[in-house]
Amino acid sequence: MRPAKVRTIVLLTLGYLCYLLAGAAVFQALEQTAEHVVKNKTQRHKLDFLRNFTCLNKEALERLMEVITEAVHQGIHPVANESLQAEHSNWDFSSSFFFVGSIVTTIGYGTLAPRTAGGQIFCVIYALFGIPLNIIVLGHVSKGLSLLCERLGRCLLNKGLEKKKVKILTMLFFLVTGIIAFLGIPPIFFMDMEGWTYREGVYYAFISLSTIGFGDYVAGSHPDRKYYRYYRALVAIWLIFGLAWLALLFNLLTEYLEDTEKKIVKDFREKVKASKEKERPRSAAQHASSGHVKDDVLLDTVILQQDG
Repeated sequence: MRPAKVRTIVLLTLGYLCYLLAGAAVFQALEQTAEHVVKNKTQRHKLDFLRNFTCLNKEALERLMEVITEAVHQGIHPVANESLQAEHSNWDFSSSFFFVGSIVTTIGYGTLAPRTAGGQIFCVIYALFGIPLNIIVLGHVSKGLSLLCERLGRCLLNKGLEKKKVKILTMLFFLVTGIIAFLGIPPIFFMDMEGWTYREGVYYAFISLSTIGFGDYVAGSHPDRKYYRYYRALVAIWLIFGLAWLALLFNLLTEYLEDTEKKIVKDFREKVKASKEKERPRSAAQHASSGHVKDDVLLDTVILQQDG
């Protein structure tokens, strides 16, 4: 890889990282205070409900349900343990970093969104610049990985393998290593951190990396579990590199399909050309034969006229 390309990738990556860090800091400042207000409000209503349980009426129950629904919409789980609820925040720096990662990658789980006016306006502006930046960075990272593919391909070509086999082997290598690194190993950590089964971890990894993002499983979102401080930030970094791997894989697959299509078209044209070349001598022979017949008929006609 040329030094200029390495420098470009490094500078873009650093700029991208700074953009994510700045976005996380802004969202933390805008949303965390509002989250604490909702938390306190939810806890107060829970205590009031327990205190007044014996004289509970329909209006009080409906009001409680409204508060609970509002809390859930903001990513707060009212059923959580109070001490863990106080420690856990959807808008601490690590969680905010995870959130901005879901913005720029367009995953959008739907379980967390800014509620303040400032947060919503900033989200629109941030996404407007962040999504194109994410595309540019992923493109350059994918190109960097593709250079590794080319280097691997050259090594295989030097060993005497055919070009077609080299492309297939290169694609298989990055497919297998990527599946292990981004779909195989992470679910093991999710089993420990989230309490999911391995199947659920694989499901979450695929749904996230494919940017489907249903939101039924989201890493670091359960307040009853104890997470490492920067756990969600690490998940966001895994998502970004996983998307770069997927972009490279799709590029390799596209190139392979395009080459296959070109080969099929070329073979078809060669077959058509060969069949036309076979038809030419046959049609020429038929033309010559019909010419001789015409000459014979004309000669017989002349002889008959002379005899008459």
